Amino acid sequence: MFTKEQQLIESKIKEFCAANELPLAELKWQPIPFAGEWGFATSFFQTAANEARAGMGGKIPVPQRAQQIAEQIRGQIGRVEGISRIDAVKGYLNLYFSTSAYASRVVDEVLAARLDFGRGAPKSERVMVEYAQPNTHHSFHIGHARNTILGEALARLVEFAGYETIRASYPGDLGLGVITVMWIYEKFYKGQEPAGVHERGQWMLKLYVEATALLEKKENETPEETAQRESYEAERREMYRKWDAGDADVRELWRVTREWSLEELRDVLRMLDVKIDVWFYESDVDAPSKAIVDELIARDIATDERPQGGAVIVKIDEKLGLTKEKYRTNVILRRDGTTLYLTKDLALAKVKFEEHHVDRSIYVVDVRQSLHLQQAFAILKLWGFPQADKCYHLGYGFVSLPEGAMSARRGRLVLFKDVADEAVKRVLAVETEKSADIPADEREKIATQIGMGALVYSMLSVDNNKDIVFDINEALSFDGRTGPYIQNAYVRANSILKKSKVEGQKSGDLRPSTFDYDLTNHEIELIEKISRFPQAVEQAANEYRPLVMAAYVYELANTFHSFYHAVNVMQTEDENIKNSRLRLVAAAKQTIENALRLLDIQAPDVM
Repeated sequence: MFTKEQQLIESKIKEFCAANELPLAELKWQPIPFAGEWGFATSFFQTAANEARAGMGGKIPVPQRAQQIAEQIRGQIGRVEGISRIDAVKGYLNLYFSTSAYASRVVDEVLAARLDFGRGAPKSERVMVEYAQPNTHHSFHIGHARNTILGEALARLVEFAGYETIRASYPGDLGLGVITVMWIYEKFYKGQEPAGVHERGQWMLKLYVEATALLEKKENETPEETAQRESYEAERREMYRKWDAGDADVRELWRVTREWSLEELRDVLRMLDVKIDVWFYESDVDAPSKAIVDELIARDIATDERPQGGAVIVKIDEKLGLTKEKYRTNVILRRDGTTLYLTKDLALAKVKFEEHHVDRSIYVVDVRQSLHLQQAFAILKLWGFPQADKCYHLGYGFVSLPEGAMSARRGRLVLFKDVADEAVKRVLAVETEKSADIPADEREKIATQIGMGALVYSMLSVDNNKDIVFDINEALSFDGRTGPYIQNAYVRANSILKKSKVEGQKSGDLRPSTFDYDLTNHEIELIEKISRFPQAVEQAANEYRPLVMAAYVYELANTFHSFYHAVNVMQTEDENIKNSRLRLVAAAKQTIENALRLLDIQAPDVM
């Protein structure tokens, strides 16, 4: 926001340090909390420490030397237009702005940049975020929604921060779970097909539950029941063998039923406004992963113990030269020649790095897979991929319900579509009662924005590593840390601007903000919060933490609600004050919209 001034001062600092042979550390600027005036600061402690390590600086203690450097630089800089004063305090260089100049700069920049306010400068690295990847032949449940929402929010944040971003999905379309559904369909339900995209997906989940019950050993089962169960299990295993051998009929059944799942997934992604750029499938990398095993054996990264009746393994700790156990030894090919998840993850990473030229790869996968992914990253490093150091696992906890944990095998799942429909239905009932003057189709659109916003925010407002107990009543509340509470701040801002008719004008037709009057504490707090948005974007993107943005937008909304109740915008007779406050409201509205968009939440105009 104050890039021009910052760059000018940085150039003067570098000139001074170069002329005096000072080993300047990276300059890290931090905002100074408002205490009568705004500003930002940087410290010279690391520079003083670097100087001491180099045997320079005359053995002066680091804190004292940092203060000396700050004072010398302060004297070198002199006056800078736009900055009211410069202080050197306890090793820090503090730059201050006049209150009116700072407030005007913040608000004017938001209204000039609009949807681009807070966007980072283009970065050189390409990032791939992998998410929205449930196993096929099931149905999309609320736990899958957490994965998808986390991944989409992170992709939006990373992209907005300036990185070229690729959204990727890697659905699991192989394995015994998939074959289980195919087996029971072929045996008992062949030719049946429910109407409707979501109905088919949900039906396959019911088939999976039914098949699991048939294949599980029961207490006190009779010999006849045992024989029947073992016969079913043999049939299932035979179907798996045929799939692996490329049997045409089994492969066609797999293709058709897989498409049922993918149609449901694509419609859920449409509901969540998620647009995947690259689709990978587990089945696509099965064969290539076997060739990778041969390469790893040839390069002495993997050890082939099949001649001794074993498997192909990678002794990760040993190969990395670690003396303490960290990654352990892992199997990458079973003795029967079949691959594992790890094998296919290696093949997928190779495609990411070589075909899509990815510099950073972020895996949005539940926390149970933490060790598995750390092992995969370690093997990639042994394999020679420099990107291995920039692979990151964004883990997330389980989603349960107030009544307990979910289980696909037992059929105790809450399906995403059911929750989304219920959320919209509840909001629509309220909207119909209190907003009868709004056309029905518009009310439904608003209800969808609020209902989906509530659902999405409930998944992002909790630390990704923590479990969530999802309660639809709490999520839909208009009070507290919820999506509707934040959306309501946007609506209130929109209402003020509509009454003033500011929204109908172009920003260039409005007089610039001056704020040359005594600002109220609520105005100061709101300007402060708005100014922190670009910093929140960078932090959330760099730390891979959508929670940072979720927390920020709640704080911004809360600050605006307080401003709304305390500050009289429209009744002020002074036109300069009214103009400045209206522009502040417009800036708050724009910043809330930008933050919500990064969280994949729409901002309704009315509620």
